[in-house]
Amino acid sequence: MTVCSDVVARLTGRAVLDERPLSGALTEVTLDDGRVVIVKRSAEPGAARAEAAGLRWLSAAGSVRLPAVHGHEEGRLVIDRVPQGRPGREAAVRFGRDLAALHAAGAPAFGAPPPGGPVDAYIGLAPMRNEPGTDWPRWYAEQRVLPYLRRAVDQGTVLADEATVVERLCERLPGLAGPAEPPARLHGDLWSGNVLWAADGQVRLIDPAAHGGHRETDLAMLRLFGCPHLERVLDGYQAVAPLADGWAGRVGVHQLFPLLVHAVLFGRGYAEQALAAARSALRARPVNGSRPAVRRGRSGSS
Repeated sequence: MTVCSDVVARLTGRAVLDERPLSGALTEVTLDDGRVVIVKRSAEPGAARAEAAGLRWLSAAGSVRLPAVHGHEEGRLVIDRVPQGRPGREAAVRFGRDLAALHAAGAPAFGAPPPGGPVDAYIGLAPMRNEPGTDWPRWYAEQRVLPYLRRAVDQGTVLADEATVVERLCERLPGLAGPAEPPARLHGDLWSGNVLWAADGQVRLIDPAAHGGHRETDLAMLRLFGCPHLERVLDGYQAVAPLADGWAGRVGVHQLFPLLVHAVLFGRGYAEQALAAARSALRARPVNGSRPAVRRGRSGSS
């Protein structure tokens, strides 16, 4: 029995009939009762624990569907496989409604990790620290944008004089963030590859970087890399939880963090997108209800 099969047998209580590698990190395993599970392997400390906690926390909202978690050990996470279907307009509207309900389930604070999840978590392959804060603009700047900006500057992906554009945006965030909202329960890495259109006509979400955040961040991530039937998803969302005035003009602000993450991981092209998003946001006019801009320091904690 391989290490993978051994872990699956312990976590599911079933014998393993077959296993099939899908990639270097994913293995499909067939159990003796006919069910199929996916084993996700990670070498990063705490990554399996963080993902398992995130999946369970999001599932506890009783809205968007997620694959069942069987457990994790030895850097391996075992979840149900999701039989693939095709994107559909009706499924997109349902997904939008369910995503609104997920966000409304809330979180204790901005940056709050899922119950049982570590403070030091991940967004994809990148570290992501879940340090709670009470003020979204300050928390977003200090816990999301600026740490990755500094890493990008240190590795030469963003030039030091270019970084001032992003720093200036962070100073103006209180006036650009729109009306204050309570912390939402976020998937946190909601690009189209983590949205599975299942064979049963429902959407399943995978690979979360779950935490408490601003609901517009998940929606901005959906738009960043494209999502099938996105306008129908937004229609469903708005029918349940209308977005604050000016939300479309804030998309670039919310895309800044994932763009900087991609800049650090994948290079200059994403850095240029991040800089363009910052410049565009700085040209925007605050809408009524935005908080006045306050210059803040660049400390690493909230």
